[in-house]
Amino acid sequence: MRANVYIDGFNLYNGAVKGTSHKWLDVAQMSRLLLPRYHIGRIRYFTAHISPRPGNPDGPIRQQVYLRALATIPNLSIHLGQFTTHRRRMMRADSTLASPVFVDVLRTDEKGSDVNLATYLVHDAYQQEYDCAVVVSNDSDLLEPIRVVKEVLGRRVGLINPHPHPSRQLRAFATFYKPIRSGVLAASQFPPLLSDQHGVITKPASW
Repeated sequence: MRANVYIDGFNLYNGAVKGTSHKWLDVAQMSRLLLPRYHIGRIRYFTAHISPRPGNPDGPIRQQVYLRALATIPNLSIHLGQFTTHRRRMMRADSTLASPVFVDVLRTDEKGSDVNLATYLVHDAYQQEYDCAVVVSNDSDLLEPIRVVKEVLGRRVGLINPHPHPSRQLRAFATFYKPIRSGVLAASQFPPLLSDQHGVITKPASW
């Protein structure tokens, strides 16, 4: 059975690999291990370029190295949204409505990734690219496109959940559900050195 895989990059990172030694993740190998009965056609990876932040000034450099590594996977395409950062005045969590205390914060929002994922999920179903779509995310905002693909377009939709607790809404609509266990992540790491047309790609030392 043909399957396309749709990966919410930040949902995968924050739910499964952040704070672990599994950040150098080969998502194609992960998909093969989790979906051994499927022929995996296209893998779409959705993310956005991050900006330097206090405490993580080298984050954008590591992300670019990782995106280069992902780009070596022949059947994978990267789809970029964007981050917006703006100053906002918000009430402190420890203040009360009777005595509110406000502080200025920098709020960062990711824009586009969930919309892009939903768009390609439905588009590829219309193009009859797959028999089963596999969504790697726990974002309940994807409920409606998953419902459309399953109920209107008649395709199977599997859910691979990067987080410890699955969204009840998504799981209720999914044809099947699988968690991502640490053993699969450990067995799905790129080699420390890769190469592309620009040269050698080296796993970040801190990973």
